[in-house]
Amino acid sequence: MISTVLVANRGEIACRVFRTCRELGISTVAVYSDADAGALHVREADTAVRLPGAAPSETYLRGDLVVKAALAAGADAVHPGYGFLSENAGFARAVTDAGLLWIGPPPEAIEAMASKTRAKELLGVRPLTEVTEADLPVLVKAAAGGGGRGMRVVRELDALEDALRAASAEAASAFGDGEVFVEPYVENGRHVEVQLLCDTHGTVWALGTRDCSLQRRHQKVVEEAPAPGLPAALEASLLDTAVRAAKAVGYTGAGTVEFLVADGRAYFLEMNTRLQVEHPVTEEVHGVDLVALQLAVAEGRALPPEPPALRGHAIEARLYAEDPAREWAPQTGVLHRFDVPAEGRVRVDTGYVSGDAVGVHYDPMLAKVIVHAPTRAEAARKLAHTLARTRVHGPVTNRDLLVASLRHPEYTDPEALDTGFYERNLPELTTAPAGEAHAAVAAALAAAAAGTGRFGGGWRNLRSQDETRTYGEHEVRYRPTRGGGYEVTAPAGVRVVSAAPDLVRLEVDGVVRDFTVDTYGDGTVHAGPHRLTAHPRFTDPSEQTAPGSLLAPMPGTVVRVADGLAVGDRVTAGQPLLWLEAMKMEHRVTAPASGTLTALHAAPGRQVEVGALLAVVQTEALEEDPV
Repeated sequence: MISTVLVANRGEIACRVFRTCRELGISTVAVYSDADAGALHVREADTAVRLPGAAPSETYLRGDLVVKAALAAGADAVHPGYGFLSENAGFARAVTDAGLLWIGPPPEAIEAMASKTRAKELLGVRPLTEVTEADLPVLVKAAAGGGGRGMRVVRELDALEDALRAASAEAASAFGDGEVFVEPYVENGRHVEVQLLCDTHGTVWALGTRDCSLQRRHQKVVEEAPAPGLPAALEASLLDTAVRAAKAVGYTGAGTVEFLVADGRAYFLEMNTRLQVEHPVTEEVHGVDLVALQLAVAEGRALPPEPPALRGHAIEARLYAEDPAREWAPQTGVLHRFDVPAEGRVRVDTGYVSGDAVGVHYDPMLAKVIVHAPTRAEAARKLAHTLARTRVHGPVTNRDLLVASLRHPEYTDPEALDTGFYERNLPELTTAPAGEAHAAVAAALAAAAAGTGRFGGGWRNLRSQDETRTYGEHEVRYRPTRGGGYEVTAPAGVRVVSAAPDLVRLEVDGVVRDFTVDTYGDGTVHAGPHRLTAHPRFTDPSEQTAPGSLLAPMPGTVVRVADGLAVGDRVTAGQPLLWLEAMKMEHRVTAPASGTLTALHAAPGRQVEVGALLAVVQTEALEEDPV
């Protein structure tokens, strides 16, 4: 039997595997990069082994170092998690060649299915080898890995070459394999998948379906089980195809077969030869622990003939440190406070706790929040309510977007589900949540009660005049009253019931609302569920930038500058100038307007902080001679 497991991964999936190991009495070993030295998965493991360096290519993608770590720590088995080397047949062989137990499918099955090109060929589906105008739109896709990395939609032939190059670079960085292929892009279908679990005795479980249609950048955001509203015949066909695929390659362990469903037809996408990020929803509706079953299968135990029956509905939301209103830009910084109310059937899988820092090297997912309920409607309501009450202080997150998504009529109606949800609805979903103006009032009064004047309008000696503080787009004006209270003069219609540095009570239209207020040294204020940024009264002249300045939208590494780009070149609005890599994704930086490139500070390999000056484009309007 297994006694000690090394998890060849990091973050929440490592913590997830450790949790099951603890319950089974199995010791755990973590590996960690220098950037992860203080990470939660390191703190939770019984033993931890350092992988020198920070970039994935130096650490988590170094199979030789991971195997060496397992042997040094006395592990007798390796669990790959997902991402990184989880679908690398060479790594699986290296593990077994070292005398360790591999908790996953045979290397031969990985080779057959982990490469999407070979998996499609096995099932009779061939990628496009020559692309014409008639084939558009197409999807450039990484042959290995998943999670939306190494994928680009191409709608114009002229963009194909650049998409191939960018997707390949991103895939190589994330998975250590730059192979990509091209396939037809089906607009606005549903992303449906089947969870498999197979033992070494010939038993194959198809643990129902999942719907993962709510995606951004081809990466899943909200997942659920079972997939709602599928015709019985179509669902049966999906399950049968998945089982046939597993049997065709002698599959063992956990795996997932993914399909795109459109116009009543199912199109095979890929088979993931690993545990999926969204596996908790299947666990919740079938009452199983897939990690425990992976361990049992690896030990050679047989599964029961049939899986447990389906019960109820489960929905998972991925909480990311990212800004959906700024093209999903990943965010970094200290997670000052992280508290998810876990009453009832609420589960939280995370690799972070309050006080941890979100860095630049890895995926920005903070947690997965999962709810199980008797019906889909009840699960959606409960999850939205839980997320709305979640306190996540620090970097900008997609928390408000998730709440709005789960309450949106296109989501609550399963007939309207498709992968185009965010493309259609993002502007609506990223509008400021109701009550933000009143949260700004609470923030201003809490600051006044604390006697802090660093941000806002400062203090005046004349008590009859209004004090002014600004948070985002909200200007708050108020004045002290006799007796130590406050009167709000803008926005109108707000009566102050009480104000303390950490709690403000306001009455608006006869309704009294409490705002807990937390203020941090970077000018960020959290008032109730709202995240606000205080504007300083005076602007630091050193922080002013020239018109047309291109600033780094996030911390990262410059991976590429447009071919031949040089100072003095004419550029057009929207023209790609350079590419940043942050959190394993490539982000394109484009010219904000047409004009002349007057400065270029970016070079491949240069690491930049958020707000760093990358280039300056003098716009055509500024180039004209003054009249």
